[in-house]
Amino acid sequence: MIFSLILFTGCFSSNQPQLTSSATILIKTPQMKFYDKGFIFKYKEYTQVQIFNAGTAILDMKIYDDKICRSTFKCQDLKTFNKENLASSYPDNFLKELFERNQKEVSFKDKENGVFIKIIRD
Repeated sequence: MIFSLILFTGCFSSNQPQLTSSATILIKTPQMKFYDKGFIFKYKEYTQVQIFNAGTAILDMKIYDDKICRSTFKCQDLKTFNKENLASSYPDNFLKELFERNQKEVSFKDKENGVFIKIIRD
C-alpha cells in the first residue's frame, strides 16, 4: 500500500509546473493576433502559453523541443509552425526560447516579416 501511494504521488507531481507566471502577452503576426492577460507554465517536457479574454482561453499552446501543439490544430513540427505562423528563417526553438526567458519584459520585433511579440510578466 505504501509503495502504491509513493508511485501515485510521484506520477501526479510530475505534471506540476516547475514555474508559473502571469503576464500580458502580445503576439502579432500575419496569421495570429493575440493581446491579453495570460499565463506561462514551464513544465519539464514543455512550456505552455495560455491567453484569456473575458475568462475564456483564446490561445492554449504547448511548446515542446520538437513540436508546437495548439488547441485549434494538431501538433506541428517547429519548422512548419515557424514557416506558417512566423517566418521560415527563424530557428526552430525561437518561440520556446522567447517564452522561457526569465526577464520581466521580453520584446521581439521583425518589421520585415510583420512579427511582434511582447511579454510583460506581472
